[in-house]
Amino acid sequence: MLLSVTGLSIAVAAGRAVDQVSFTLDRGEVLALVGESGAGKSLTGAALIGLLPEGARLAGGRLEFAGVALERLAEPGWRRLRGRRIGAVFQDPLAALDPLARIGDQLVETLRVHHAASRPRARRQAAEWLAQVGIPAARARAWPHELSGGMRQRVAIALALAPRPALLIADEPTTALDVSLRGQVAALLRRLATGQGTAVLLISHDIASVAAAADRVAVMYAGRIVETGATAALLRAPAHPYTAALLAARPGILHRPDRLPAIEGTMPPPGATVTGCAFAPRCGRADARCAAEAPDLPPHGAACWHHD
Repeated sequence: MLLSVTGLSIAVAAGRAVDQVSFTLDRGEVLALVGESGAGKSLTGAALIGLLPEGARLAGGRLEFAGVALERLAEPGWRRLRGRRIGAVFQDPLAALDPLARIGDQLVETLRVHHAASRPRARRQAAEWLAQVGIPAARARAWPHELSGGMRQRVAIALALAPRPALLIADEPTTALDVSLRGQVAALLRRLATGQGTAVLLISHDIASVAAAADRVAVMYAGRIVETGATAALLRAPAHPYTAALLAARPGILHRPDRLPAIEGTMPPPGATVTGCAFAPRCGRADARCAAEAPDLPPHGAACWHHD
């Protein structure tokens, strides 16, 4: 097991925005963490790379990565891990690229820093990485602004994976892309992770877009994981009402163009104190027990009193 997260809690000014989150991740495995905006997905990913935003702090839990207790690391320890052992791909690929350097040169410098490669060797490896992510060799001299959004994201993925990290945090890497490119980028992450044994935490609000990439899915709501399972089984037969509602909310050809599907109501704001099941006010199956008592998450299944 490469990564073990046990009881992760993250506090913000209003309270706990992430509460008792636990999961594991093996080498070469892709775990998708999905849910609406504000569920705590990005905070969870940020904790695993030591980049919590200002105003957020670890409030509990154990984060063990390859035998290293991440929750105990000071900044010098994080600097030794970031990039080399733990990589990251974010939502906006343009922000991840240096606008004043050609994309080939950026890959060369990354390889030289992390692998101490000579410049000729780094150039050969950079060309190989661009080919792996589907960028023609002729585009190595392109500036970031000369590439499409999909190509920039593929370059960002190459930059993150070129140092061959053991763990990759991919935070909403497909959100800025059009529908036709989302599946391609997700499948690319799957292929590259499998090829070099990198574990991937794929964070997304779109449960459908991760189907081609993830081995397992963890559904997050109001700071907690409410359902986990193998991707195919979870998409075929969701056990938690929230998971089912996410799947039902996908736009499709049978929906009227002026009536996009949606989940009624809103998620509690991050850190809000909630009694009972946080999804109960939006759930058609909720009863008095749901409003009074929060269900626990079993090792495999859903945190719901009515999941059977």
